[in-house]
Amino acid sequence: MAKTEHYYTQFCNDNFYHIYNRTVDRKPLFANDGNYKFFLKQYDNYLSDVIDTYAYCLLGNHFHLLVRVRSEADLTTFAGTDLSTFKKLTNLNTNTADETFKKLSNLNAPKQPKTAHQIVSHQFRKFFQSYAMAFNKQQDRTGTLFQTPFKRALVDSEKYFAQLVYYIHANPQLHGLTGDFKQWAWSSYTSMLADKPTKLKKQEVLEWFGSANSYRQYHAENQKLTGDDKLFLEDEI
Repeated sequence: MAKTEHYYTQFCNDNFYHIYNRTVDRKPLFANDGNYKFFLKQYDNYLSDVIDTYAYCLLGNHFHLLVRVRSEADLTTFAGTDLSTFKKLTNLNTNTADETFKKLSNLNAPKQPKTAHQIVSHQFRKFFQSYAMAFNKQQDRTGTLFQTPFKRALVDSEKYFAQLVYYIHANPQLHGLTGDFKQWAWSSYTSMLADKPTKLKKQEVLEWFGSANSYRQYHAENQKLTGDDKLFLEDEI
């Protein structure tokens, strides 16, 4: 079960987090390969501007992410609206654009500050809603899909970071979904080693372990974490 504090952890700029969630009824979150692909596409669309991704794994009824919240400058830029860009997109003259912009963005109303937590949480809500609406329509399903609030744990040590990368990648094997987690199609394990463009922070991950070979070796030597090093299985009952 999830630790209680993981429901209330606040996002802060430049910090690492383990984010995980599952379906409300423990039924499938993914019914086919297209669902997995759509999940990743929408994740990129809604979240790549506010968080960087270091590892992920998508499973039958839940998922795991290791992310870092972007800098204050990045989130400020994301949360703001560039009037000059708006004018170009609308192809309006200056006076008309100014008036239209004010109406659309409600600039005359008092502005409320947006914290990193509010921005990131809002983007996750939009992402979950987008995926749930499409999945429900495809599967002829109604109602809430994801548990709320979604869980997040602050990653506050180098040891925890390394263990968590392994845990996320090993999750399919830990749950008996495959005999070898390295073969699971919907995790970042193989992507870290592939010579293909990706938004994953793979170079930083490999450097964290020392090298690609050290990354492989760490995963190979830690098929099971035991004792004090064992990471909780948050989705066990």
